Amino acid sequence: MAEENDNSQEKTEEATPRRLEKSREDGQTARSKELATMAVLLAGAASLLIFGSSLGASLESIMRHSFEFERLVAFDTNYMALFLLQSAKEAAWALAPIMLVLLIAAIVGPIGIGGLLFSGKAIAPKLNRMDPMKGLKRMFSARALVELVKAVAKVALVLVIAIVILDLRTEDLLAIAEEPAVPAMEHVLWTLGWSFFLLSCATIIIAAIDVPFQIYDHNKKLRMTKQEVKDEFKDTEGKPEVKGRIRQLQREMAQRRMMQDVPTADVVITNPTHYAVALKYDQSKMAAPIVVAKGADQVAFKIMEIAREHKVDIMRTPPLTRAVYHNTAIGGEIPAGLYVAIAQVLAYLYQLRRFRRGQGERPGMPDLPIPGDLRSDN
Repeated sequence: MAEENDNSQEKTEEATPRRLEKSREDGQTARSKELATMAVLLAGAASLLIFGSSLGASLESIMRHSFEFERLVAFDTNYMALFLLQSAKEAAWALAPIMLVLLIAAIVGPIGIGGLLFSGKAIAPKLNRMDPMKGLKRMFSARALVELVKAVAKVALVLVIAIVILDLRTEDLLAIAEEPAVPAMEHVLWTLGWSFFLLSCATIIIAAIDVPFQIYDHNKKLRMTKQEVKDEFKDTEGKPEVKGRIRQLQREMAQRRMMQDVPTADVVITNPTHYAVALKYDQSKMAAPIVVAKGADQVAFKIMEIAREHKVDIMRTPPLTRAVYHNTAIGGEIPAGLYVAIAQVLAYLYQLRRFRRGQGERPGMPDLPIPGDLRSDN
């Protein structure tokens, strides 16, 4: 038994939707720092390659203009301040496309997995984070070891790729020494830009390994014991006795509403010892008669009692009553197969009311046709 209890406490169950929702409310979701780093580095390298020439031209223009002014202007502090402001604006406009790309990457990268999430609980101060003992445990934990291995692997990977790039570019870099100054500078910048981009591509490999690991690690943390799943189910769905009580109250409320509709019925047909069905038909509003109330045993007796109190006609038609009871829902129309039988019942009641007013002969009880597929012997 002890072993069974121990096994039952192992977190072997996948997190339930409620557990996942609660973790997001607490600010806990799968995140990959490597994915964010990859996005920023690649975006920065790509934007430098795309906008680098225009940025260089703008900065060259600013520098050239900065040294081209008359001697008297150098002694005018007001002019120099305006000139500095103008240069800053031009530099900002030149840098704007690159900064915009970096901003988008800095936002998209972190939400690449886990999605966009705002939670005050995640940034709320927690005193247990200041506990030095817990801090030491985190430093020497398995997770810290994994992070150390990842850091060493990243440095090794980037170093290897850097050596490969340098080896491939050696002859190209040596050839720069024989070029004129301006073309040589452009050549150097272009080489550095592509080298930076290729180095940034190394982070794709790192992110491709880290993202699945972070998702697995996050899901593993959220795993639940079988007892936790049972407890959550009870809290979410409610305890059986509570649910039973709720269903009972719902049935009672439905019955009360149903009983309120009995006085509006045109007729109540009965199988006196078991069933009662209240029917209503308004030719101007309804395509067919509808069942406003029905019940068995005590509910049936209650329907008949209310019908007598409100002088609603009651007819004893056991086969028809059973057929309507078993084939029609409350508020629903009667089946097409029972149209003729119900029409004969309503016609009989109309003739009976005329007879009671002294306007005709007493009608005979009609023979009600009931299709075999709608008959019920229960």
